[in-house]
Amino acid sequence: MIDETRHPCFNKNAAKDYGRMHLPVAPACNVQCNFCNRDYDCVNESRPGVTSTILSPGQAEWFFTKVSAETPISVAGIAGPGDPFCDPEPTLKTFELIRAAHPDAILCVSSNGLNLLSSIPRLAEIGVSHVTITVNAVDAEIGSKIYSWIRRGKRTFRGVEGATLLLENQLAAIASLKAHGITVKINSIVIPGVNDHHIPRIAEEMKKRGADLFNCIPMIPVEGAVFGNLTEPDHDAMWKIKEEAGKFLPQMKHCQRCRADAVGKLTEKDPSLWRELFLDAASRPLHPEEDRPYVAVASREGFLINQHLGEASDLAVYKLDGNGKISLMERRKTPVSGGGDVRWEKLAESFSDCRALLVNGVGNTPRKILENNGLKVYQVEGLLDVAASKIYSGHSLSSMSCRSSGCGTACTGGGNGCG
Repeated sequence: MIDETRHPCFNKNAAKDYGRMHLPVAPACNVQCNFCNRDYDCVNESRPGVTSTILSPGQAEWFFTKVSAETPISVAGIAGPGDPFCDPEPTLKTFELIRAAHPDAILCVSSNGLNLLSSIPRLAEIGVSHVTITVNAVDAEIGSKIYSWIRRGKRTFRGVEGATLLLENQLAAIASLKAHGITVKINSIVIPGVNDHHIPRIAEEMKKRGADLFNCIPMIPVEGAVFGNLTEPDHDAMWKIKEEAGKFLPQMKHCQRCRADAVGKLTEKDPSLWRELFLDAASRPLHPEEDRPYVAVASREGFLINQHLGEASDLAVYKLDGNGKISLMERRKTPVSGGGDVRWEKLAESFSDCRALLVNGVGNTPRKILENNGLKVYQVEGLLDVAASKIYSGHSLSSMSCRSSGCGTACTGGGNGCG
């Protein structure tokens, strides 16, 4: 039986003995909050929505296994960097892999709740025991000031309509979670002058819905966000808000506002502690069960990995046959240059049957777009067949990583970016 008292976020007494691991497998988001500006690249910044890279479910399971063998990690959690249920499959697959390999792990997920409801039966079946939903308003007028847009399927909702849709789905999800016996924590971001006066009412409403724990989180002003010029609530203001909200629900008072790739105990502040293992996990091929049988390579002559993605008019697509031999299947055209982000969306769609893309150079924008669409990008150099063999055998490609570090450095093109 899983000992749920080992959860360091839901049980403060466990925080000194057990760590948690946030697995960044969910890059996309279906809600644009006015306090949010997600950044995948800053390793020295501690706030929700930040990660250094995106992991596939197989990479996440490998990482969890490696780290939990060296330090007491009780929780495998998914908290972004986007919303775990904007595209639920990577989240659910990650939990399935970890549950199979670590039957005693506590599984935990954080969501905005918009698209959570349909996944709850599967979460319960897997054994996810703790779910956090971020509820920033129970009044649509206030919510309309917090969210720029809400996207459901192919439709985008704004203003009161969007805030109403979000709240309706959050309340339905909470009811279903409680019906499935899942512990529910509510996060509320305290935004000065917007919803700071409204937090106790949220706590009161969440108590009626059966929530178990409440967490008031002071907004962190982020450059580039709509609320970037607001001031972070001070300690005294937060203490008063927590006291008022505490009249309705127990308060979590030891939250560290963790990154989407946070690892270790809540008291551990060194972001580089597990950085080497994390980056090694990111350089590993996808899990064998992930159904993308081919590997795409940017190569001029089909021998070396020696092309920048932006200059490749086509990519060599390789396959592994039943005899373990890697062979060229075809050279597949890439979308023509120009068109900005649309070019990379089209490329992701054209190569959706490939488990990996091997390039000698790639810009940050195309990398993010491709990986958001499930195509893992490796910036490597050397012999094509050696790299492809590592992909299929599950070995790390870190030894083949490019010496160059950025777009244009290893590019023979004009240096004008990947447009």
